[in-house]
Amino acid sequence: MNTKKFIITSIAVFIVYEILELIVNNLILMGTYESLSHVWREDMMSLMWLIYVTALVFSFLFVYIFTKGYEGKGLMEGVRYGLLIGLLMNLTASLYQYVVYPLPFSLVVQWFIFGMIQFIIIGIVAAALYKPAKK
Repeated sequence: MNTKKFIITSIAVFIVYEILELIVNNLILMGTYESLSHVWREDMMSLMWLIYVTALVFSFLFVYIFTKGYEGKGLMEGVRYGLLIGLLMNLTASLYQYVVYPLPFSLVVQWFIFGMIQFIIIGIVAAALYKPAKK
C-alpha cells in the first residue's frame, strides 16, 4: 500500500463527502427536514461532532477497502466501486430508516438517489488519487 497516497486520498474523500453532505442536507433537503422537525432529536445539533468523526473513519475505511481491490482500471473502477459500496450502505440504511422512523417515502428515495451520487463521486475521487506504491 502507498501510505502517503492512502492518507491523501482518504482526506480528499472526507472533504468531498462533507461538501456533498452540506449541499444535499443543508440546501436541497433542508425544507423537508424542517417539516419533519418532530422526528429529530432535540439535542441533535450538540451531537453533530459525531457525524464528522464517523465520516472521517468512514473515509479511511472506504479508501482502505478500495486499495485492497485496486485494479488500476481508471475512473470507471471508482464509479463501479462507488456504486457497489453505495448499494451496500445506502440502500440498506435508507430502507432501515424508513421502517424505523415515520418518514415520507419520498425522503427515503431522495436519500438513496443523492447518496448513490455521493458514493459514485467519492469512488471517482479515490480512483483518481490513489495509486499503489511502485515495486
